[in-house]
Amino acid sequence: MVGVDGSAGSVAALAWAARYASGTGARVRALIAWHYPGAVGGPPIEKAPESVRAQTEHQELATLNEAVAKACPGQESGVETSIGYGHPTQVLIDASREADLLVVGSRGHGAWSGMLVGSVSIHCVTGAFCPVVVVRGAHDQH
Repeated sequence: MVGVDGSAGSVAALAWAARYASGTGARVRALIAWHYPGAVGGPPIEKAPESVRAQTEHQELATLNEAVAKACPGQESGVETSIGYGHPTQVLIDASREADLLVVGSRGHGAWSGMLVGSVSIHCVTGAFCPVVVVRGAHDQH
């Protein structure tokens, strides 16, 4: 299972997972998550109107497919893709129940400059139901 958000870090994580799967005979599932924001300050658990859901899932699927194409050129058909609804941390932790390994990038779109590990990565490491690999990309090598 690989968490993807379209960032360079998530593409690096997906490429690492594809290489690992190739060497071990495992399958790769790339998962992207999104949510409709709730009230200010509240958790992102609101349900999106159907028109918003359809348009957003179309955009998220395009982001996911682009990341797969970058990470696994010529091998896209070997990567299963899926979209989860909810905060990325919770979607990945929930999905880890059915995974042998969860792979995430060290920083995604929401990372603060200078952080070595993003908040989603930290939450996955501490909350996942399977081992977690955090892949540091070239942008993390200072």
